Amino acid sequence: MQMKILGAGVLLVLGWLWFYLFVRQFLFNFFTAYPLIKKMQAAKEDLIAVGAKRYTGVSVASCAVVCVIVIVLVAVLCPWYFVICFFAGALVAFFMYLPLLGPKNRDMFDSFCSTYYRFVPDDELRTAMYNKKPSQMKVRLHAMGVSDDFIPEFKK
Repeated sequence: MQMKILGAGVLLVLGWLWFYLFVRQFLFNFFTAYPLIKKMQAAKEDLIAVGAKRYTGVSVASCAVVCVIVIVLVAVLCPWYFVICFFAGALVAFFMYLPLLGPKNRDMFDSFCSTYYRFVPDDELRTAMYNKKPSQMKVRLHAMGVSDDFIPEFKK
């Protein structure tokens, strides 16, 4: 009985870790990366390179494959109570992560900037994104004559 309880605890933590490593990245791509790339391309076509969408597509595909493999392994190899514990851990992680979804969250916007700055051809804008400075990004966009609507306003 004690081993079942320990195993359930381990699978609860593994479910949380699985969500944090793979599902979180999957959700980041759909709720932050794709919307910001789309808004940047709408502001100016060559503001961000086409490679950004391909990069995100590869990330989505790889995360989806790993998620499916893990789900199949857990479902096939574990008894039902371990499966429940695994998905309970993932569900806990999901509810912890839910308020952070979207580009209006400063951490998500900073993650986008630190990942996608390399796809921006303009040197000054790329540097501002690398340094995660929305105010410098806005200044550079105004100097370029491009709308800065895709940069959210963050509370101090």
